[in-house]
Amino acid sequence: MKTTYYGQSTIEIETGGKKLLFDPFITHNPLAKHIDINSFKPDYILISHGHGDHVADLIEVQKNSGAKVICIAEIANWLNSKGIDNVHGMNIGGGFNFEFGRVKMVNAIHSSTMPDGAPGGNPAGFVLYTNEGKNIYFAGDTALTYDMKLLADDNLDWAYLPLGDNYTMGADDAIKASAFINCKNIIGVHYDTFPVIEINKDEVAEKFIKAGLNLKLPAIGEPFEL
Repeated sequence: MKTTYYGQSTIEIETGGKKLLFDPFITHNPLAKHIDINSFKPDYILISHGHGDHVADLIEVQKNSGAKVICIAEIANWLNSKGIDNVHGMNIGGGFNFEFGRVKMVNAIHSSTMPDGAPGGNPAGFVLYTNEGKNIYFAGDTALTYDMKLLADDNLDWAYLPLGDNYTMGADDAIKASAFINCKNIIGVHYDTFPVIEINKDEVAEKFIKAGLNLKLPAIGEPFEL
């Protein structure tokens, strides 16, 4: 199973012969200017919420690839209004079996509005129970929440957690979240894109080491094995 980080909260996971792209925000991210948006051909696109820094490239990538979009019901309706029908709407607490495994939509504490002002429903995270036997948590944009403790028994192998603070939890709360979800392998997202979410990587890495956690802060476009 391979993953690649593309800046902000945009990640790709390859599992079971399928490519899953999360929260595509590339063309408007100066840190990802070397990434060609036309190179993305995912089978699925998973959307955590409606803010522009998570959906800016959604429609273009979907039209280029024909990918099925997995998202909250309100975003599914918004996509339908834009002429995109290959959508699977879900809601918090629900799960569904796809070709690559099971997806469960879980709570996230944030806000959500589409770029054009349409309602984005509730923000969400996802847990993937893949057919390859690895369980992955993508938290989306969220504050630290006790709801994360509900994942403690899910045998999570990896978790993508936001680290940038200001709009989401920062490093200290992400360390607490790691304990809540009982997962020691963490991939940081949602940092450095804007001045208010810039982090000191060395300082953050040291905090995670002291907490006994394995933190990865991959370079944009750098793939690695999960």
